[in-house]
Amino acid sequence: MKFVAVSSCPTGIAHTYMAAEALEQAARAAGHEITVETQGSAGLSPLPAETIAAADAVIFAADVEVRDRGRFDGKPLVDVGVKRAISAAADVISEAEQVARESAAVMAEAGAPGTSPVAPEAEPAALATKVTPGAGVGTRIRQWLMTGVSYMIPFVAAGGILIALGFMIGGYEIVDVELSSVVEDFNVFSSTSWAALFFHVGAAAFGFLVPILAGFIAFAIADRPGLAPGVVGGALALAVDAGFLGGIAAGFVGGFTALWISRIPVGKALRGVMPVVVIPLVATAVTGLVMLVLLGAPLSAAASGLENWLTGLTGANMVLLGALLGLMMAFDMGGPVNKVAYTFATTGLAGAATAADSTNLIIMAAVMAAGMTPPLGLALATVVRKRLFSRAERENGRAAWLLGASFITEGAIPFAAADPLRVIPSIMAGSAVTGAMVMGIGNTLRAPHGGIWVIGLIGQPALYLLAIVAGAVVTAGCVIGLKSLRRVPDPEDAAVAVGA
Repeated sequence: MKFVAVSSCPTGIAHTYMAAEALEQAARAAGHEITVETQGSAGLSPLPAETIAAADAVIFAADVEVRDRGRFDGKPLVDVGVKRAISAAADVISEAEQVARESAAVMAEAGAPGTSPVAPEAEPAALATKVTPGAGVGTRIRQWLMTGVSYMIPFVAAGGILIALGFMIGGYEIVDVELSSVVEDFNVFSSTSWAALFFHVGAAAFGFLVPILAGFIAFAIADRPGLAPGVVGGALALAVDAGFLGGIAAGFVGGFTALWISRIPVGKALRGVMPVVVIPLVATAVTGLVMLVLLGAPLSAAASGLENWLTGLTGANMVLLGALLGLMMAFDMGGPVNKVAYTFATTGLAGAATAADSTNLIIMAAVMAAGMTPPLGLALATVVRKRLFSRAERENGRAAWLLGASFITEGAIPFAAADPLRVIPSIMAGSAVTGAMVMGIGNTLRAPHGGIWVIGLIGQPALYLLAIVAGAVVTAGCVIGLKSLRRVPDPEDAAVAVGA
């Protein structure tokens, strides 16, 4: 059979592409053809209309609304979440086979032709929200926030790593080099010039973090009319030193203001200028008023209090914060709770002091290490006690080494989906140990991502690796111990044993 599929997750990063790969492998193993469209952060390459028309069934592996869904109208459909496509891809393919057969049988009975009409061409890819229509209030709030985070992450990665490279090449004193000297006196053969260039470009990228976060929260709420008030509100949050808390508030204020204005009934004469002039004008003015006059001072005080609290952390308090961040990073492996901890670290990184011992740099190091631990610990467990894991889990374990080393926590999802009651507590324990150790040791990290590949940017790298290894060992030990209490044989392994 021939299938087409669409995969998409709230952030459009790891889950999206892992689901696509799992479906492709399962389809090949079953002797079918499949073409997957990934609607992720790397952009959208729409499936050709003729490919859709020739498909026997469609698979949606999505936790958010599929873009241009109308292209697939009339096709048999299997609609599942991303995590199920990752952990049970073979079952999803079997369901697609079933719905395709049932549809073919119905068409045969009705005397309908065996081929479907050509699907309409997809519209050009555009900015997309991560919000599911009709979802509950709590779900929508989470998805509004995740939309802002997903569009913010490229600025975090680019800006953070460029700043880190600047410090690595030129030292922390590179902040004293003026931007004008880069423009006027740049020397291709000078390491100081390159360091200053990287630092200033990275700082410019980091300067967009809060405005982009706010702008796309507002965009998720009110679509395009929310962008201008959201971005401006985010910039004002920075101007009054309200930080990322102010950015979140600005996103909601700008989004709901734009949404409210867009729903006001107006005459035909004004409809054309409403989205271009009236909504951005009024919504931006109202958002500015709220941010500067009403919320600016209290949010600035809250952000300052949070910064002072972090700066004042020492000893046991640092260790406890590291453990908490570790628990959050492992709890849902790339989901909302994980992203809250990651966003907390990266937005703190954007405003971190330049000193090498800044608390914000230590928090970033703890978050990345705790996010690396779950896949590495589970990979270790599949090596130490193979018989406790199914053949598919052992295959996933081999991939988890690279995923964990690259700070892709989602590498633990297949294990957690298959056995959540044993795996999730185990990985949380390991990540809590790693986070606590990193905070206790005082490792620092300027890069917001990269895993083992940015080891040169990590303070005390040997001890950092030791903390990760310790957490991975705890994870492996816990999951082996819990699985040993009740061993469930893998049917594939049993079949092999009987055949032998």
